[in-house]
Amino acid sequence: MDLSSNHGVWGALRVLEVQSRKRPAQAAPPPDPVQLLRKKLRLLTEKREQLKAELQTLGKLQEIRTHLDNPRDDEGMEDVSENSQVLELVASQTRLRDLLYAHHVVGGYDIMKTQEGRCVRVSLATAYEGTYMDTYYLEMRLQPTLRIQRHNIPPFIPLARIAEQNMQTDMQSFLSVLNQHLNAFAGRKQQLRLVKELHKTVEVLESNLLCSILVLVLPLAGDDNGLLCTLDYSDHTKSLPTRVSFECDDKELPGSPQWKRNCNLLMETPVHKALTEMKTLRDIAE
Repeated sequence: MDLSSNHGVWGALRVLEVQSRKRPAQAAPPPDPVQLLRKKLRLLTEKREQLKAELQTLGKLQEIRTHLDNPRDDEGMEDVSENSQVLELVASQTRLRDLLYAHHVVGGYDIMKTQEGRCVRVSLATAYEGTYMDTYYLEMRLQPTLRIQRHNIPPFIPLARIAEQNMQTDMQSFLSVLNQHLNAFAGRKQQLRLVKELHKTVEVLESNLLCSILVLVLPLAGDDNGLLCTLDYSDHTKSLPTRVSFECDDKELPGSPQWKRNCNLLMETPVHKALTEMKTLRDIAE
């Protein structure tokens, strides 16, 4: 092969490549004025429909206000009742949208629409000391009144009572109280798990599904029977006990300053951490 001719070909290719890079990019074709007009017409039509809907709503509000100020016949009152139900439904949906925004601000639960806006699904994630625990779900139907149709809330959480108190009037308060119950339960359950995992010498004598009662046998030096410790979590929205009591063969021991201090410690500190401190102070045996 002729090397000089080969060099000439490569040189010509390099020249063409440089020229193609320097050539200005092809200008985009001008927008079609007809398409622009159609787009503008579509936007104006949507705006017109929105304004018509707002005017209709204002008209219904005015009609209801007139009927309320000047009650007439039963037929008119039936119309007012129907319109009131429609407006109440709209108000409920608006409140739920506000709750969705509030979630992004403060967290705690999440809301999504289902079934073309006829239902909402609420998810409530629980956590304890930075560790995510279980997530629970509620599916609520908006029509004709707000009601819960499906959920996976544990049966020992008083969902019906909480819903009856404020679900229809204050949805945010309902979800907040329910969230407190679920997170407190998650905290108590996690503390019980950590007691069993970290304190092998402490015997868990009794507990229940709600983790609202916990009976422990604490090992004491020189006492084979140990000390019976009962923690009562009567406030189910809290993960700390409301009452702590001790029982042992030495009747004077629970009333001593040492164990009065331990009683306060258990009421103010998660039980697994309190036991660690009591071991450090040598109040209970390792």
